[in-house]
Amino acid sequence: MTGTSESKRGISRRFRCLPPATTDPRKMAGPWTFALCGLLAATLVRATLSPAAVLSLSPEVIEGKLTQKLKDHDAVDILWRLPLLSTMREKPAGGNPILGSLVTFLMKYIIWLKVTSANILQLQIQPSADGQELVVKVPLDMAAGFNMPLVKSIVEMHMETEAQAIIRVETSERGGTLVLRNCSNSQGSLRLSLLRRFSFLVNSLADKVMSFLLPTLPTLVKSQLCPVIEAAFEDMREDLLRLVRVPISLSSGHLQFDLLSPAIKHDVIQLHLQAELSDSQGKVTKWFNESAVSLTMPTLEGEPFSLTIRQDVVNAAVATLVPPEELMVLLDYVLPELALRLKSSIKVINEKAADQLGPTQIVKIVTQETPELLLDQGRAKVAQLIVLEVFATSEVRRPFFTLGIEASSEAQFYTKGDQLTLNLNEISANRIHLMNSGIGLFDPELLKDITAEMLTSALLPNENGKLSSRIPVSMVKALGFEAASCSLTNDALVVTPASS
Repeated sequence: MTGTSESKRGISRRFRCLPPATTDPRKMAGPWTFALCGLLAATLVRATLSPAAVLSLSPEVIEGKLTQKLKDHDAVDILWRLPLLSTMREKPAGGNPILGSLVTFLMKYIIWLKVTSANILQLQIQPSADGQELVVKVPLDMAAGFNMPLVKSIVEMHMETEAQAIIRVETSERGGTLVLRNCSNSQGSLRLSLLRRFSFLVNSLADKVMSFLLPTLPTLVKSQLCPVIEAAFEDMREDLLRLVRVPISLSSGHLQFDLLSPAIKHDVIQLHLQAELSDSQGKVTKWFNESAVSLTMPTLEGEPFSLTIRQDVVNAAVATLVPPEELMVLLDYVLPELALRLKSSIKVINEKAADQLGPTQIVKIVTQETPELLLDQGRAKVAQLIVLEVFATSEVRRPFFTLGIEASSEAQFYTKGDQLTLNLNEISANRIHLMNSGIGLFDPELLKDITAEMLTSALLPNENGKLSSRIPVSMVKALGFEAASCSLTNDALVVTPASS
């Protein structure tokens, strides 16, 4: 891509790997010098590569998504069905033979031992010490009851514990993948207490049962709940991949993202994306991979998520919406006031030519290339190369003159719901070049004002009409938000949830 090659040339200018200008063989650069220069230059290029877009997800979004997936996998129902009694009988006292015989004796007198209530509390996602992993904590709040022949009522216990796992990025030949590993019971999180006190004998028996549950519950969390947490995370990961792959409609084509690689930065998951543009037939017309084109990553600053799209990708999307075109305007019929002003302006240059302008005079406007979106200090501008010709009547074939115009427009992005719109304000004729003239040489600056007005009145509405089709950003609602907001950096368009 152009941005890549330019950046590489920029690196070459800053870091010149050239042999010294000397004929002394002792001072001439040897092969190791060139090898080192090549290695350093390649490293510099790789270090500046940026993805086409980045989807940044806060802990809030991950917690919400993972919580929903745990519900979908009936995680609470798994807790209700924890086989407390059978597990205690299979591995009494954690394998201690002395305590095991006591547990076995006691188990003979327990009629049943079951979970009587279960809840998963608010998930917590925190960064690891090195900021390269995320610690997922799943707090569990449960009650269990047991009954014995000597006790007429059910003895209930309150059980609090926590499952914990690690989210990390694992790399392979296919690239990086988000995975959930090391799921187990969080050390030191287990607390058991009686919900109601009974007689001294019953309380003593209950204390014994709770002491035997201490090694049992962590085992059950790891064997029964952890597989469900792992499956829920995998479903969440697949959902995230699906939502970034949903094509974004661009009237005559589509923009589609796909995962390039994931990353974890402190407490934020970043999905680095590649992109491709396709036409209405589904044929890919342009790819956007990692590039030396700059991409400044904004911090979330309290936002649940952000989608940061590199400038060249946004520019290509705008170009898809507004392709090069040719307009023929019967100026006297469509814009009669401008037709009179044009005649007055030409009269200053060549009075005879001005008199030749008839009621069927035509202004021909040709956009030479697709518009180019320029970002600077959070503002957007669209630059265009335009050719404008004026014909005295609709019958003549040769124009009075041909102007080459370097034009620009202020551009504004708007959002409505989860849809994005771009609108161009008035067109400015920054530079005008006289390409040819049939009415004699003249300074094209004499026509600068009337040219800008004709472009604003004729070309601008046509371009805004094409840009008026709203661009849906479906991942906004897929992540649980109703509306989007957008902002600009010096090199990207940033989409975030709208403030409620």
